[in-house]
Amino acid sequence: MAIHLNIYQTLAAAIVVYYVGVFLRMKFNFLRKYCIPAPVVGGILFAVLNCILYTNSIWTYEQDKIMQNICMMLFFTSVGYTASLSLIKRGGILVLRMAIITTVLIILQNLIGISLSTLFHLDPLIGLATASIPMVGGHGTAAAFGPVLENIGLENGTTIAVAAATFGLVAGGLIGGPIGERLVHKFDLHSNADSERLDPQSYQHEITKLEHAASNKQQADQEEHKIGQTIDNRRFMNAMAHLFLAMGLGTLISNFFVSINLVFPPYIGSMLAAAIIRNIADFTKAYKVYQRESEVLGNLGLTIFLTCALMSLKLWQLSDLAIPLIILLLSQAVFMAIFAYFIVYRVMGKNYESAVMTSGACGFGLGATPNAIANMTAMTELFGPAPTAFFVIPLIGSLIIDPVNASILLTFINILH
Repeated sequence: MAIHLNIYQTLAAAIVVYYVGVFLRMKFNFLRKYCIPAPVVGGILFAVLNCILYTNSIWTYEQDKIMQNICMMLFFTSVGYTASLSLIKRGGILVLRMAIITTVLIILQNLIGISLSTLFHLDPLIGLATASIPMVGGHGTAAAFGPVLENIGLENGTTIAVAAATFGLVAGGLIGGPIGERLVHKFDLHSNADSERLDPQSYQHEITKLEHAASNKQQADQEEHKIGQTIDNRRFMNAMAHLFLAMGLGTLISNFFVSINLVFPPYIGSMLAAAIIRNIADFTKAYKVYQRESEVLGNLGLTIFLTCALMSLKLWQLSDLAIPLIILLLSQAVFMAIFAYFIVYRVMGKNYESAVMTSGACGFGLGATPNAIANMTAMTELFGPAPTAFFVIPLIGSLIIDPVNASILLTFINILH
């Protein structure tokens, strides 16, 4: 039986698969513990079912990719829109240090992946597909860069990268807490945020204050708080206008780099265009920034894009690479643990806050920012508040990681291409 879904049927199927993931996350605590998103839960479950049905010659499944590609563009454009230089500057020296550490981490992850794949006589692109694309990048970057790798010669690039991202999510949650706890006990570290343990309500208030410190100005904070209570169609329309404009202009940027024989996906150009639009607003005040609305639109795009991408995985194509992939992925997890313990902790200050940041770095270095937050939350519940860590790590995760990772990846891809 051959099944081929058109664009509308694909969207309907993606919604069903997404809410299956939502349901399963509600039922199984370990899915929430390791911050595995609903699109990943539902999408991989569908991919497993598709694999079983295909290998037993029961059906073949194909789906339309138009809306998947549009949502991918929307998500990465919204990521570019968050790249505010003024916010990064206001983060101070600790944000700069973590940004440098993250850049070094991304480069080393890719060098390790390429080196090990060469050692196994595999395509070096497999090394990239198991390095910073899925590790620092997570499922979104894996699903986006997978087709890029396939276009330049890596068969099953998307499937490899997404499988690696799933491993990374779990691994980041498993190693972050023990490493942070080890540092606290070994160096007898204590929270200096308050002389007494804050209750949950006070602790959340402390985090909220630090998050507001990263805002452009007090008026913007008040407007964003208001938007959190009501839906303003005009603001959402303006945010969508910024993103759509960036998406269109971004294709021109990407086309230019392609014309000079570089690998440069369209969504990277859109990310750059959105960053330009955002920073012109920040520095000239010529027009308003719609941060929260753009994040909502981007998250909606990510949900549809990621669900569709995972539904289309062909897991049966990984059988021949099982052992090399396991070794490559375990090597990345071991490296992340060593890097966090010996580098992140020391560079970030060798104190309690840096220990919590080390735990968080394991989360976003192998999975995603929600993993980092989960790791740090588990530590602070045991050892006390770490407000600086809760300011630095989300700022790095939301503003810096994706643009830096994309830039470094494009450099490696163009060298290997």
